[in-house]
Amino acid sequence: MTVERAAGPLTGTERETLRGFLDFHRATLAMKCEGLSDDELRTRSMPPSTLSLLGLVRHMAEVERTWFRKVVAGEDITLVYSDVNDYQVAYDASKATREDAFAKWQAEVEHARRIEREADSLDTVVHAARWDADVSLRLVMMHVTLEYARHNGHADFLREGIDGVVGA
Repeated sequence: MTVERAAGPLTGTERETLRGFLDFHRATLAMKCEGLSDDELRTRSMPPSTLSLLGLVRHMAEVERTWFRKVVAGEDITLVYSDVNDYQVAYDASKATREDAFAKWQAEVEHARRIEREADSLDTVVHAARWDADVSLRLVMMHVTLEYARHNGHADFLREGIDGVVGA
């Protein structure tokens, strides 16, 4: 399966721009994982780190769930991979599969897209308990985009170490 990745819009509203660049970075992570086996996706960066491409996919499911479902929508739910709010659990993908990790990640992305679409405006303000601060939907979208961008840099190095593929 080839991942479709559209560049962020060069013109448009602020909301369209934020959506576009967030989707661009979501697709970038999927591209970095494209064509690899479960074993390759579980390849760790270096001891003692548990960082792997599959771990990044699992982590980003947690990020999407936390920021959109827990913070913006106010859902009282646990994390995807930990019922005690341990964000590190997702990184250990030693027993994970592509099918499960990608299904959970994509489900959280779809929830996030729905929540964002249903919000009245980027100025919607919610309380981020972890930060003990009120934040706007605008900040949430920017923060999640930056989280993807940072981890996509990690994904670049992980992918190059697995099979030499670089770029994009």
